Amino acid sequence: MFKLVGENIINEKGNAIDVQGGIDAENRNIIVYKPNGKIHQKWGIRYVDEDKEEPTKGELNEDFGLYVERHFYAQTALSSGRYLDILGNNLVIKTPNGYPTQKFFFDQRTKTIKSVGKSNSSWDIQNAGRSANMQVWSTNSGWF
Repeated sequence: MFKLVGENIINEKGNAIDVQGGIDAENRNIIVYKPNGKIHQKWGIRYVDEDKEEPTKGELNEDFGLYVERHFYAQTALSSGRYLDILGNNLVIKTPNGYPTQKFFFDQRTKTIKSVGKSNSSWDIQNAGRSANMQVWSTNSGWF
């Protein structure tokens, strides 16, 4: 028998469900161990019936504020009104020209903003986020 006590799941002997050794790795064993207050014994409970359905094409993803798979232009608020565009792999602003490199969409599966003109490329921060330069890069589901 187990019960939820705060963020711990405790058995009838007072032991907590524990990720063995506190090592966050694929296929790591789960054990019961005396409560120690460490993170590898803390659990969040999410009830399935409280989950919202994933938005589908054309629906708004409220968490990201974008419509799923609905093409858009990103227009600067500067007086030029230029659109975000791709030059090489860099994101730049350019005069609106209707080219696919100026069109983007939110991909629900990867949770990234993808390019229409450069297939399978998403907005990215260069050098795995260790730069300030925005680019499009092979979609890897990371925002950095």
